[in-house]
Amino acid sequence: MAQREDVTQLRNELIEAFNEGDEARAHAQVSQLGARKARPLLEAMLEDPDAATRQAAAFGLGELGGAASIRRLEQQLALEEARGEHDGAAVVEALTQALGRIKGASARTSLVRRLERLVADSSPDPADLNDVVCALWRKRHPDLIPVVRQVLEKIAPPASPILHSLLVLLEKSPEQLRDWAADSSIPIELKGQVLTVLTEEIPEVLVSTLPAFISSAWPLVDTAVKYRGTASSYCVDLFSLLLLRPEQLLPMLPEADRARLRDMARRLLTATAALKCALQAAVLLKYLGRPEDAALLEAHRPADPTLAKVFDDAALVLRGRPSPERIV
Repeated sequence: MAQREDVTQLRNELIEAFNEGDEARAHAQVSQLGARKARPLLEAMLEDPDAATRQAAAFGLGELGGAASIRRLEQQLALEEARGEHDGAAVVEALTQALGRIKGASARTSLVRRLERLVADSSPDPADLNDVVCALWRKRHPDLIPVVRQVLEKIAPPASPILHSLLVLLEKSPEQLRDWAADSSIPIELKGQVLTVLTEEIPEVLVSTLPAFISSAWPLVDTAVKYRGTASSYCVDLFSLLLLRPEQLLPMLPEADRARLRDMARRLLTATAALKCALQAAVLLKYLGRPEDAALLEAHRPADPTLAKVFDDAALVLRGRPSPERIV
């Protein structure tokens, strides 16, 4: 009885950790159970009527990995797709992400089958396509190139940019991607889609391409300040990527690019039409700003107390940071 209670507690803690987005704690719960006990529990959880429980189970099987997990995840994926319910869509996302974390050709094949089923629909959900593309990007295998090309030939233009961005990343070397990002003839929307995919995972070898994406954003700042549209969306995509792991990514950038990002962030603090852009600019300044930027943050803090806290927190950090001339 005590053992059953322990398993029930671990099950509940796994669901709670997953719902709170604490993947490290969720992983610890699966590890604590061990593969022999975890697999039957997780497979039983996939049959639970509660969608949150099924999502946590999908995460757990993704952590276990292996051929048995892949088969069960793909089977559940077909079941959830057939449900066609809102809750089912959330579980499909968790299943797709789980397959994306499992190494090996079988998981990649499962994701390709999911992609092909989506493309068979005349109007696939962009969010579903985005999930599959991000999971496939985690695989980053050359065998995916002909698959993505074939799918692009079948899909209507409104749904194709995210797939096109995956193809760009799969086909181009870091040097080629840098030139591509710097090319002003490439639509900024497509560059933004590439940044979105890189937000899923950016290999260290591609960090050297970021200055080209930053340069592409520089001419858009004035427009992004005034209007919510393509320009502000691109800045959001860029900042989202950089803020994914700011302590790691920002120091890897050349000093000139960090200075340009600081200037961009200072100007985008006033982007009231694109509030997300302004909030990200405030967070970016927390990492790249100087003490004198604190007054600018305080001058442009939003009226809403929750949003204002983002500006206040950044200003507090900067006020405690020594000025460059005081650093010996």
